[in-house]
Amino acid sequence: MELIKKFFEPVDMTEGSPWQKIVLFTVPMLAGNIAQQLYNTVDSVVVGNYVGDNALAAVGSAGPILNLLIVLFVGISVGAGIMVSQYFGARNREELSTTIGNCITLTGIATVFVMVAASLAARPLLELLDTPESIIGWCHSYLLILFIGVAGLAFYNILSGILRGLGDSMSALAYLLVSTVLNIVLDILFVAGLGMGVNGVALATVIAQTISAALCLFKLLRMRDIFDLKTEHLKLKKHHTMNIIRLGLPSGITQAILSMAMIVVQSLTNSFGEMFIAANVIIMRVDGFAMMPNFSFGTAMTTYAGQNVGAGALDRVEKGAKQGTLIAMGTSTVITALILIFGKGLMGIFTKTTELVDLSRELMGILAVGYIAMAVTQSLSGVMRGAGDTMTPMWISIVTTIIVRVPIAYGIAYLTRTPELPNGRQECIVISLLISWLFGALVTFLFYRRGKWKHKAV
Repeated sequence: MELIKKFFEPVDMTEGSPWQKIVLFTVPMLAGNIAQQLYNTVDSVVVGNYVGDNALAAVGSAGPILNLLIVLFVGISVGAGIMVSQYFGARNREELSTTIGNCITLTGIATVFVMVAASLAARPLLELLDTPESIIGWCHSYLLILFIGVAGLAFYNILSGILRGLGDSMSALAYLLVSTVLNIVLDILFVAGLGMGVNGVALATVIAQTISAALCLFKLLRMRDIFDLKTEHLKLKKHHTMNIIRLGLPSGITQAILSMAMIVVQSLTNSFGEMFIAANVIIMRVDGFAMMPNFSFGTAMTTYAGQNVGAGALDRVEKGAKQGTLIAMGTSTVITALILIFGKGLMGIFTKTTELVDLSRELMGILAVGYIAMAVTQSLSGVMRGAGDTMTPMWISIVTTIIVRVPIAYGIAYLTRTPELPNGRQECIVISLLISWLFGALVTFLFYRRGKWKHKAV
């Protein structure tokens, strides 16, 4: 019993072998990201098999808009994780307590704002994107349910981010696994059993996320040996609020810009018709699994760097950055190879349409090498963020997306137009993405070596 309990205790990453601490922290988080990806994947599998390819396209088309309208939570979550990890590393109980309390209050305020604003903006955004008439109704109702129930999504992301900042990635994993199983059961019940279609998928997600958020809050309330959570800590304080915003805003802006770019590219994607939209949805679902090790190591490096910067151990940060990045690249190489080998089988889970499976596998093959490049980007960006430098990763993301990816996508589409292909070659979507990933990895490495991140601690 004691051994099991130790797995759910915060991990001090300022001592011991850097690579071992990083891997031990990353493994449960990677499992958690797999569970998180299962949310979207199960939604797509159930909808694709029980409702049809158009419903699958509807769920996918709603994705970029959903990501755009929840950027506030991304910002709060990143700012919270950085401050929590640094104060935890510095053993500053009072600052840690106030930071956690202020994060909870900010999340509550942001939830109300997003619930209202996003619900009103969803339909106009879908129309602006020229979403096909055959799927726009499904897209809108799917988004509306998710935004009305956005509190679960918001609080789970922020509270699990706080737990990870404290070095506890196991609890976040356990609660996510519970909600994932619940989500799968409810998906099948609502869609296959009750015939609720796309609405059933959205409702299942809302219920499951709300339960995972409640479990995270319960865990935090039991961690009184590390921090306090009193009424005074929930009151917004200028210094802490501004630091959360200062550290989190660049990541929120990055997410907003990436989402805007995705929306712009989605408009190009929509021009290729429902079949390509559905193929793109399948690619993005499989892409989620391929990218998972990179995001997991990136988050682990943020916590690792934050705790060690808080403890004043910069040499240890650099040592861990090198070891963590190499392990991330190796892991990404193996997973990418497996996806390529078993690609057709994976695509076949989502649809029985042979043409759709073949198209999806072809597009996935173009992206393959980019996942290894993203291991470098995510790991080194995580180090910079953990140290308090959230601006550099933001600018790199903006440049690679806005200046590199979007013009290349539209440029290839324009240059490859023919009478048979009036909108150009559809491969422009994934080729542009691959080029932006490779460019981003190179620039991130150069800025990490430059070393300005070392002077950005809270």
